[in-house]
Amino acid sequence: MTNWINTVSRDHVERGVQGRFTQANHGKPHLLRKMDRGDWIVFYSPRTVYPDGPALQALTAIGRIADDEPYQVEVSPEFHPWRRNVDFLECVETPIRPLIEKLDFIEDKSRWGYKFRFGVFRIDDHDLEVIRSAMVAPSVEETTVSP
Repeated sequence: MTNWINTVSRDHVERGVQGRFTQANHGKPHLLRKMDRGDWIVFYSPRTVYPDGPALQALTAIGRIADDEPYQVEVSPEFHPWRRNVDFLECVETPIRPLIEKLDFIEDKSRWGYKFRFGVFRIDDHDLEVIRSAMVAPSVEETTVSP
């Protein structure tokens, strides 16, 4: 099992939670194909609204990949993004700054935002647990969000 972070504005994360899906890298399939059913995915939102909304710098959703392959949808005649289905957990939006010192994937704590510029990237089990513990109450950890 692999753990992922997907960097996405909060407004787009909210659409994904409502529709039970994720997209990556502006709808491209490459990184979605690397994900497997059961992989964890955490969403980091640098902004509230894409592309120029107010800064947020928070973890905004967490869930598990719920299908076996990416699929393509038509959003408009010009935009056909690839998606993966996600079972989202009930969680609270969590500012990233209090967690920076605990997260191993952030190697240079003074330049902590650098890693998020990659869009989608892998994290280890330790970092997932730090994030999941901050976002999800133990009693609801395995409860998924209803559409």
